[in-house]
Amino acid sequence: MSKTATNCECLLIHKDAVNEVRSALPSDETLSDLADLFKLFGDTTRIKILYLLFEKELCVCDIAALLNMTQSAISHQLKTLKHSKLVKFRREGKVVFYSLADTHVRSIIAQGMEHLAE
Repeated sequence: MSKTATNCECLLIHKDAVNEVRSALPSDETLSDLADLFKLFGDTTRIKILYLLFEKELCVCDIAALLNMTQSAISHQLKTLKHSKLVKFRREGKVVFYSLADTHVRSIIAQGMEHLAE
């Protein structure tokens, strides 16, 4: 036990509540994966890219122009977002267009914006 747990002045532990929550708690690996997912949202450039893609499917050139960044820098961030399954792509000839991977990503961004507006 940690010092906090052994020094707790709590006289009553609600065993039913503790057991219920313990049984619902995901594995450490799952929680670590969730933390890693949210870390991706901690980078302003990635958030900007996701927000642009929230509005419209775009190619690297479009994103670079909108963010006033190099195509190389955008491509690097898109690679990270693709690897994490937050964005997807499709080819049209030589041009690659990017969009949000699914409705979950769209929902996360929409809920984040809604929360900020409260």
